[in-house]
This record gives sequence, C-alpha cells and structure tokens, in this order.
Amino acid sequence: MRKLLKHLNPKTILTLLLVFLLGWQMGHRDVEIKFANYRPSVSVVNKEPPKNINVDFKLFWDVWDLLSRAYLDKLALDPEKLFYGAISGMVAAVGDPYTVFLPPQQQKFSREDLNGSFEGVGIQLGFNKDKRLTVIAPLDGTPAQKAGIKPGDLIIKINGKDTFNITLPEAVSLIRGARGTKVELSILRGEESEPRVVSLIRDDIIVKSVDVSYKQSLPSGDGKNINSGKKVAVIKLSKFGERTNDEWSLVVSELLAANSEAVVLDLRNNPGGFLDGAVFIASEFLDKGVVVLQENSKGERAAFEVNRVGKLINMPTIVLINKGSASASEIVAGALQDRKRAKLVGEKSFGKGTIQEAEDLVGGSGIHITVAKWLTPNGRWVNETAGLDPEVKVEPEKEEGSQDLQMDEALKLLN
Repeated sequence: MRKLLKHLNPKTILTLLLVFLLGWQMGHRDVEIKFANYRPSVSVVNKEPPKNINVDFKLFWDVWDLLSRAYLDKLALDPEKLFYGAISGMVAAVGDPYTVFLPPQQQKFSREDLNGSFEGVGIQLGFNKDKRLTVIAPLDGTPAQKAGIKPGDLIIKINGKDTFNITLPEAVSLIRGARGTKVELSILRGEESEPRVVSLIRDDIIVKSVDVSYKQSLPSGDGKNINSGKKVAVIKLSKFGERTNDEWSLVVSELLAANSEAVVLDLRNNPGGFLDGAVFIASEFLDKGVVVLQENSKGERAAFEVNRVGKLINMPTIVLINKGSASASEIVAGALQDRKRAKLVGEKSFGKGTIQEAEDLVGGSGIHITVAKWLTPNGRWVNETAGLDPEVKVEPEKEEGSQDLQMDEALKLLN
C-alpha cells in the first residue's frame, strides 16, 4: 500500500480519501447532502422501512436534487417546508380528510382550538360527503357569525386560493391570523350557483364551552297546562375541549342550586372534540349502560359505558341538534336517543362517525389518524349522509334575530 501511495500525486490521494469518507457515511446511513448554488443543507437519518414494504427512495432524492438544481427561485426551496410537505402529501394520499399531518404551526392552532383561545374569525370546519371544505358551525359572537356565515356553507376559496383537496390544518392555517387583519372567503350556500366573497376581520376568539341560562316551559299547542310552566335550564354546549368537563360540573351545580325542573341541552353547532368528554357528559343523564361503541379496522367493538354517578338522571331533558352538530355532540345525542332518555329536536345532524387519535411528534409537529369508527348504543353508524334524525323536526328560523322555533318546540315538549 505504501509503495502504491508513493506513485500517486496529492490530488489523487485527496480524491480517494473523499470517496472513502463519502462511502463510509452512506454506509452508515447518515448522509449530509449539499447542492451547488443551494445554501441550505439537510441532515438525513434513514430508518429501516417496514418489512412488508419495498420502496426505493431514490426517486424521492432524485426529485429533491432536480428541484434544487432546476427551480428558478432558490430562496423558495426551504428544506423544512419541503420535508413537511412530503410528509403531508404522504398522509393526504390515504384519502381521509380527517387523517392529517400537522406541522408545528398547525399543531399549535389545533391545541389552541381545544384550549378555547385563539386569533381568527370563529369558524369550525369540516368536510361534506363530497370532501369539500364546509362550515360546521360559526361560533357565537365571532366575526364569522356576525357576517352571516351559516352551518353547511361551502368555502370555495380562502384569500383567492382554491380549497379543492385542501386539508383541514391547511384551511385553518389560512383562515387564522393576527387580530385586526383581513381574510376573504368565497362562500357557496345551498342551491346558489355562484359563490359570494365575505370579508372578515380577525379578532381574539375566546370560547367558553359551557354556558347556562334559564327559561320557562311553554304551553303546548292545544292550550292546555298554561299555568304549569317549569323552570328550564338551557345548557349551551359549544364543544368538547380541555376545560369542558370542569365548566360542565360548575354549570350543573348552579342549575341544581337554582331549583331547575328540566333541561334543554343545546348541541346545535357543536363540532365535537374529545371522545372521553362525550362519555363524561352523557354519563350525567344515564344511570348505567353503553354510551358509545368503538369499532376498529378488524370489526372488533369496544363499549364505552357510563363512568360516573350523574346528577341529572331523573331530570326531564330535550336535546337540540342541527346540521352543525358533529362528532362528540352526535355521540351524546345518539346515546340519549337510543337509550330513550331524551328526545331530539331540530334538524338532521352533520354525520361524522369516525374517531381520530392525536399524537405529538418531534419538533412540535403532530398527527391526527382515523383509528376507528363510533356507533350509537344500538349500533347505528351516522357517518356522512346518515346523521341523526330528530324525533321532532323543526326547520330553523329564516331571519337573523327572529324567533328560535327549535327552542320554542323544546320548551313546549317539556311542559
């Protein structure tokens, strides 16, 4: 070897050394890739792919290399964005709008939603049966509600960007923003042929998930029992978030101290939230038994049952739902309906019958994965067009600020 090296010039020796080092690095699967005229560097630590999957990642790196060499705007080639975009595309390829990868900023938005405080316009989003971005519900008192946005409205564009095939986190990221800034939404409603542009000014959105007010039950349509009005506690439950259980317990204690004789549980425009929150709320009204069934990919079912002693088990109850009632709110409404514990009043619910598991990932990112579907105690799956049908169907009022016909019907039934 020494004799061989004597016959090589220094440049050749240096070249051989570099080739050896590069080969050693690649052999240990710890590669640093740098491209000419491309400032950012990427450190890649490879992981063995699952044994049942045979994928050659050469294509991925070929495309990365091609972008770095050929793309016009080198400043737009942010390695972190390319990396997160690749993961987002992989997850989106599943075809489920509720299974999504969340880069750090979008993960932050998701946590803010469940915590009940953020900057935006106050829209809860979902997808209709055609997987188009849909308003599940505008939150009370927010810019979205004040602008007349309603459950079921399709959001066709956000600031001019088409929402076709957009993910939920992407849509949230585009709509959210600093207080005082503007966002434009192209809204398509019902049978309208052309979308209209709604301009909204973002604001601080602080959402209390549980509130209570008091009303008197109304006389029925036949005019009987006019003097037998009950004191009714109207519990408005807007979502199932991190603070919902504590807020709920305070409200229940308050309405009992106020000698309430009946309850209207208002789940209208409630987009859902935590599964365990739905079991907690339903357990307030049921003495025992199944609240919801969870079915995995193998068809195996697990039952979530009443998990505490409820304080409203014997309280006459009506549940209000509409097309903005989704997910966890449908779990509660479906359980009380199947168990003959309460009648549902209003419109058919949204129809979201799947369960997502949220996981935190490195670097502040996260992922939501659909892991199961849920069914009512009687085994009904309400996904997409099915929804929950109320026993008493009442169309909503046509004009803003007009009489709440659905609430009036609930108060009549309680008499």
